[in-house]
Amino acid sequence: MSDNIVTSFTPDYTPASHGHSVEQLSRPSLSYWQDAWIRLKQNTRAIISLYIVVSLALFTLAGPLLWQVDPALQDLNQISQAPSLPKRALLVDPYERWQPIILDDFPSEPETYVDVELMPAPSGVQPLGEPTTQQIRLRWEPVVGAGGYSIYRNQHAPEGINDLGLPLATTLGGNEISYEDRLNLEQRDYYYSIVPTDGFDEANVYTTIKVLPTIAITRDEATQRGLIDADTDIQIGDPLSLRFHPFGTDYLGRDMLARLMQGARVSLFIGICAPFLFVMFGILYGGFAGYFGGQLDSLLMRFADFVVALPFLLFMILFKIAFGIGPGESGVLPMLIALVVLGWPGTARLVRGQVLQIRNNGYIDAARLLGAKDSYLIVRHILPNTMGVILVTLTFAVPGAIFTEAFLSFIGMGVAPPTPSWGSMCNEGVKTMLSHPHELIFPATFISITVLAFNLLGDGLTEALDSRMRSR
Repeated sequence: MSDNIVTSFTPDYTPASHGHSVEQLSRPSLSYWQDAWIRLKQNTRAIISLYIVVSLALFTLAGPLLWQVDPALQDLNQISQAPSLPKRALLVDPYERWQPIILDDFPSEPETYVDVELMPAPSGVQPLGEPTTQQIRLRWEPVVGAGGYSIYRNQHAPEGINDLGLPLATTLGGNEISYEDRLNLEQRDYYYSIVPTDGFDEANVYTTIKVLPTIAITRDEATQRGLIDADTDIQIGDPLSLRFHPFGTDYLGRDMLARLMQGARVSLFIGICAPFLFVMFGILYGGFAGYFGGQLDSLLMRFADFVVALPFLLFMILFKIAFGIGPGESGVLPMLIALVVLGWPGTARLVRGQVLQIRNNGYIDAARLLGAKDSYLIVRHILPNTMGVILVTLTFAVPGAIFTEAFLSFIGMGVAPPTPSWGSMCNEGVKTMLSHPHELIFPATFISITVLAFNLLGDGLTEALDSRMRSR
């Protein structure tokens, strides 16, 4: 009796017939750089930093083509102006010497002097004519018994006799009842105080008047600056539109936006050119030491340790002396050489470590067995596998070089005026940061944003180029 064995298959295990199509799921093959780009795009901070770096490049290269303002052009009518909307100026005649008002029927030296503590404050203080940035003229009524008057100017309303501001002049007679101010006038509120004196001591009373001058410009100045043509039909007293300074002006009336663009060229040139040169040298030096190894590697790396111990500022000073660059002269070339000569050991160490790790891999030994030469191994296998470390090192070296340039220019050892750089602009802005903070804030902000962007981009590249994090 034979047993019949019946084999049954459940539907879950039924073999697929040849007529059915089997769907195969597979991930497309990605290269190392494609996979790194995908990981980089997932890092929001790194992508924003990349956009900032690209924007800085456009600001540096394309900005001067769009904003065609001479960064060395001085607008004396708008000195240390904060960012503001476009301004208008009043067309005036050239300045003419002014004769002060002296009363003939009032004694210059009174017969009977009044006690200085009993003198009244001057009355009738008023401006003469239209106050402009060319001149402000004041007059007042004489004080009986006064032997003269002291004139003060402040930028805020005085809070007492000891807060009158800048002493401008003291008249030598009680009959001289006017004064003309032409000292660094800007379009802002001024508070003039008139104090009577007995010829020696000042009284404890004063009269203050607030004056807001109008920006004034002569026809010749307007023609020289290209605001009007020589044959333009415009009359004295008509308004003119001045040049627009969206970032304001510095202490010499130069456009801050134009100077920031030109300064970016200097700062980024040093910040990119110097790291590129010393990173390339570090790659060759560290790759040579790591590939051949042995006593040569030990000797080369001991020399790198020696270079690390050299003081940067000392060599910067020595290079400036060697190139014959004196105080107040631009030291761009010595700074560039000092950065290249002393900045390569860090890159050399990183590349050496990578090469020591790569040269012992199996595919390197296999290539040697197949007859590959050293030059082929370096170009085809070793250098491509160190590109991730090289790019990260370069992105971290750029902000360091930019900050070094800014620091040296700030202390007067780098880029010297009138050549602008962000560091030298900060050095100039520190002098007026309390009264005109925009002269310091804008270049310092550009330095901070640039350094932060390159650092965040370097962090993103470190994660994106790490082969251990590659998608499987």
